[in-house]
Amino acid sequence: MHIEEAKLKEILVRENYVTSEDIKKAEKAAAAHRSSVEEYLLSEGLLSKDLLGQAIAEALKVPYADLNSNQPSAAQVAKIPEQIARKYNAVLFLEDRKRVVITSDDPARASGSKEFQKLFVGKNLHFAYSLAEDINQALVHYHKPLGTRFSQIIKRQGRVAPEIVEEILNDAYTFHASDVHFEPQTHDVIVRFRIDGVLHEAGRLDKENYENILNRIKVQSRLRIDEHFAAQDGSMRFQTNGQMFDLRTSIMPTVDGEKIVLRVLATYIEGLSLGELGLSKDHQRILEESAAKPFGMILVTGPTGSGKTTTLYALLKLLNDPEVNITTIEDPVEYKLGGVNQIQVNPQTNLTFAQGLRSIVRQDPDIILVGEIRDNETAEIAVNAALTGHLLLSTFHANDAVTAIPRLLDMGVEPFLLASTLEVVIAQRLVRRICEGCRYSKVVRVKELEKTFIHSSRLFKGKTVTLYAGKGCAMCGNTGYRGRTGVFEFIRLSPKLQELILHNPSTQQVWEVARKEKSTTLFEDGMEKVRNGITTLEELMRVAPPSR
Repeated sequence: MHIEEAKLKEILVRENYVTSEDIKKAEKAAAAHRSSVEEYLLSEGLLSKDLLGQAIAEALKVPYADLNSNQPSAAQVAKIPEQIARKYNAVLFLEDRKRVVITSDDPARASGSKEFQKLFVGKNLHFAYSLAEDINQALVHYHKPLGTRFSQIIKRQGRVAPEIVEEILNDAYTFHASDVHFEPQTHDVIVRFRIDGVLHEAGRLDKENYENILNRIKVQSRLRIDEHFAAQDGSMRFQTNGQMFDLRTSIMPTVDGEKIVLRVLATYIEGLSLGELGLSKDHQRILEESAAKPFGMILVTGPTGSGKTTTLYALLKLLNDPEVNITTIEDPVEYKLGGVNQIQVNPQTNLTFAQGLRSIVRQDPDIILVGEIRDNETAEIAVNAALTGHLLLSTFHANDAVTAIPRLLDMGVEPFLLASTLEVVIAQRLVRRICEGCRYSKVVRVKELEKTFIHSSRLFKGKTVTLYAGKGCAMCGNTGYRGRTGVFEFIRLSPKLQELILHNPSTQQVWEVARKEKSTTLFEDGMEKVRNGITTLEELMRVAPPSR
C-alpha cells in the first residue's frame, strides 16, 4: 500500500467511511494485537475492501478501478506484455478509441513509465488504483499450463529439477493450494493441488525427470536421498513474490515410486480475525465472552482439515497481549505468531502433548493452547490446568459438538471436573465460497429441488426459492468457487448442561438440552450461508448434510 496510514485515517473519517470513534477503537486494537488499523476495520465489517480501495485511491488522487465487479478478460490482460504488467503490477482496465485506463497498486510509478505510451500510441493514458490482491488475481491470465512450462524447461536443458519445482510451488502459491501431491504412476507422475479442500490435477511429469525432482525436494527438506523404502518427514522453505512460506514434506514409498505430499503452511494468520472465519454475530459473541474469562476450557472439534487450528489461532490473536503469557504445544507448529511461546512435540525426546503440558503449567502461563487432546492422560492434565486458573484451548476429534462431551467422559475425565471447567464446545466444517467474480442468482422451484435434495420443502418456504451459484471464471479456475468459510455448531455450557454432565449423559440427552438453549446444527448454520449467497446447497450437502 503506497500511502501513509495517518493520511488514510484522515480520509476515512473526513469522507465518512468510518467514524473517529471507529478509528480510535481500531488504533487501540491494532496496538494490543500487533495488527494494523485497516485489518481491524475490515475484520469488524466497518469497512469493505472496495471502500478501502476507494479511500486509498482518493488519497493518491486517482480514480479507483474495481476489479471485482469489472473482471478483466484474458484478451484484455494480454494487451500489456506480461513482463511489463508484472514489473508495474498493472492491468488494462478500459480502452476505447481515444483513451486507455491502466490500473495499478502503484499508479504514480506506472504513470511515470514510457513503456505504456509505446504500447498505446496516439491514445490518452489515464491511471487508476486497484488493490494489489485484485491485480494479482487478474495476472493469473498469463499462466500457461504446467505441462507446457515443463516442456519448455526440459528443452532449455538448464537446471531442470530446480526450475520445475519452482514452477509447481509458484502455482501452488498463486492458486492458494493447501497441499501439493506428486503421485507416481506406471508411465508418468501426476501433480495435483488441493484447492479449497478439493484435489485438482495441475500437470504431469515424465518418469525420467522425477528422480531428480524427488532428490531436490529431499535435499531441501534435509531428508536422506539414499532411502527409498521407508517413510520420511521433513520441512522446507520457499520464496515467491517476496513472500517466504514453509512447507511440510511427507514422502511415502508406493509400488510405482516414492509419493511426495507438500503441505503449504499458512502465512496469513497475522491478518486473520474471528470476523473472517464465517462466525455469526451470536457465535462470535459467545466465543469472545468465553475467551474473556480467566480460566476454563474451549474445545474445537471436527475432522482433519476442517479449520480447527485456524479458529483457535484467530482467537489467540485476539487474546495476544503483552500482559499475558501464552504458550502452545503443537504437532506440528503450523502458524507463527509473535509474542506467543510455541513448542513443537518431539517424541524422540519424550516431549509429548502430556509431558509438554505438565512442563507448560510450571512456566507460569495465563493461556495454554494444546494442539490436540488425543488420550486420557492429556485430557486429565488439560482439565486440571483449566481448573487451576488457566484458559485452555484445544482441538478434539469428534463428529459434532455434542459428541465431544460423552467422548471426554468415556476417556476417563471426571464428570465434576469437566462440568466445572468446560466453557464452550465448537464443531466446524469448511465449505467452499461462491466466487464473487462470477456469482449469479437463479430462481428454482422447490419441487425440482426435491428430486436432488430430499426434504427441500422443509428447508424453504413457498413454491420457489432464490439460490446462488458461480458460473466459473479465470479467477476461480472455472470451478465457480473461490475460498472457503466455516459452518459451526456451538454448545455453551449452561447450569443445566453442567448438571447433566454429572450423570454421564448420552449424546442424545446432551443435544436435547442444548437444543432447548437455542443451539443450532452445522447444517442449519450452513443453510443461513446458502440463503445469503455465500455457498451453494450442493456444497453444504457435500460437507455437512443434516445429521439430526
